Amino acid sequence: MEEVLVTRKGQITVPIALRRKYGIKQGMKMIVQDSGSGIVLQVVPRIEDLAGIDAGKISVEKAKEMLDKMRSEDRY
Repeated sequence: MEEVLVTRKGQITVPIALRRKYGIKQGMKMIVQDSGSGIVLQVVPRIEDLAGIDAGKISVEKAKEMLDKMRSEDRY
């Protein structure tokens, strides 16, 4: 457990050890949940990280283009 300081804008800094452990990088989104007994922060996974075996091999835009092409070929 680590202690953090809340700024006047309500911001906190996630400790470096936790950022490394969970792969939290600048610009990533997180979910903030009220658990009833406290606040839970959860990393929102990027779509690129959910792409299975090809994760990181192509861009999201390229994947969408490929899917659109396959869908148009299936329309008979």
